Amino acid sequence: MKDNNIYKSRALYYAMFSRFFVFATDNSRYLELINLIDTLQKNPLDKTTSVAFTQIRKELKSDSNISFMKEFDSIFHSPETSMVRTTASYFDENVESGKKRLEMQNFLAKTKIRRDEKQYSDYEDHVGFIFSVMSELCDLISEDQEEYINTSHCIFDQILNEFIDDFAKEVYEHEEAKIFKNIVVLLKTFIEFERIFLEVSIPNKKENKNLSHEDKSCENISEDEAARRARNKALRAKGPKKEQEQAFVTFDVDSTE
Repeated sequence: MKDNNIYKSRALYYAMFSRFFVFATDNSRYLELINLIDTLQKNPLDKTTSVAFTQIRKELKSDSNISFMKEFDSIFHSPETSMVRTTASYFDENVESGKKRLEMQNFLAKTKIRRDEKQYSDYEDHVGFIFSVMSELCDLISEDQEEYINTSHCIFDQILNEFIDDFAKEVYEHEEAKIFKNIVVLLKTFIEFERIFLEVSIPNKKENKNLSHEDKSCENISEDEAARRARNKALRAKGPKKEQEQAFVTFDVDSTE
């Protein structure tokens, strides 16, 4: 049996990372980020993340996002530094709109989640958008919409897992990274947790994968297999209820799953 509290906690973590890695001038998103940090800091995944949360909170002021946005801009936008790319396609093919974007669009087509183009200009395989989608899916699963278990597993396995280590390494090693070094500590620990929970291995960069076989597996996986993948006998922590809704995604009520 799945544990709804675990899915709610995962939704919170993905929501937090979405707000860390999506540029937004809207102060409400920054305040949501602060609230998420304060919530998750109460029950960290381990001692390392507890320290990272403390360091991040020292740098992020409740009444000002200036320091955060300056560092964000230096890492992801400034032409004067070694700008870090943020899409799965870039890490897969060295292009900004490639196969991984199409794969994400195909996964989204299986859900009612859509990119809100009026608010969000980046592609569907942007790391922040992927975090947003995963947060929404975990939240839906926690509300007993178990039909999304397989889709969330496949998005993690075939999209996020494939590039997140390389992305995190570039962010951590960036010359302007200070706050983001501790953010990466949180991210790496959470990704390790996700791999255990979803029973997904670290990708082998030297292995040539049969993508058509993987796609077929994700489309035709049985309900029993989906349930098996969702189990984790080693899970101990119980998470808080989700308090924030994800931005930049909408629900298409006319779409079919």
